[in-house]
Amino acid sequence: MTDDSKYWASGNWQVSEGDVDEFVERWRAFLTWTKEANDGFLSARLIRDLKEPLHFVSFSAWRDPAAMKEWQSKPEFAELMGACRALCESMTSSGYELTVAV
Repeated sequence: MTDDSKYWASGNWQVSEGDVDEFVERWRAFLTWTKEANDGFLSARLIRDLKEPLHFVSFSAWRDPAAMKEWQSKPEFAELMGACRALCESMTSSGYELTVAV
């Protein structure tokens, strides 16, 4: 990830049993579209919990909050995010601003 990123979107995903592989593919498709269709996008990562293998956390770095908001307003966002959420027991997300970097 870019060390100088100041703005982030993050998701906390609890994937349904048996849907992990499909979830990872849908998330990859979602963020591939994000990368190709959104100028303010910088990078993204999906990480998996070592103790709870159905739990994932995603991070995407953005140029500024306006770029994040524009991304979230596109119809494709709702469609692709919804496809990922459909495979989850629960999901929460938000936007963040860097407070401290070490």
